[in-house]
Amino acid sequence: MRTKKQFRSASDRRKLSVRSKINKTSDRPKLCVFRSNNYIYAQIIDNKTGAAITGISSKAIERMPDEKGYLGVCFRTGKILAEKAKAKNIDKIVFDRGSFKYHGRVKALADGARDGGLIF
Repeated sequence: MRTKKQFRSASDRRKLSVRSKINKTSDRPKLCVFRSNNYIYAQIIDNKTGAAITGISSKAIERMPDEKGYLGVCFRTGKILAEKAKAKNIDKIVFDRGSFKYHGRVKALADGARDGGLIF
């Protein structure tokens, strides 16, 4: 008979692996990312209290006329989130990609946050 552990999908295994590493560093806030088909959402959460400090969505970012895909929008979203975090005196975070692979739009958001001055 199979156990519940054998039925976990690849995304669930990825999420558990990422979260287990993040929970070890509870002194820094975490940058949580959610990616839907159309938009990307990011928020910085305090690990100790579980409260959201700041957040942003790519819904608020306009696409430039010369952009073909969403990578530029995600990059600018990460950069604006870094500016919001800097305004609240946050410079070191832990990146929580959840069950999403570090690829494409998630990577572009992380690169934008790094370019904006966040360290992770």
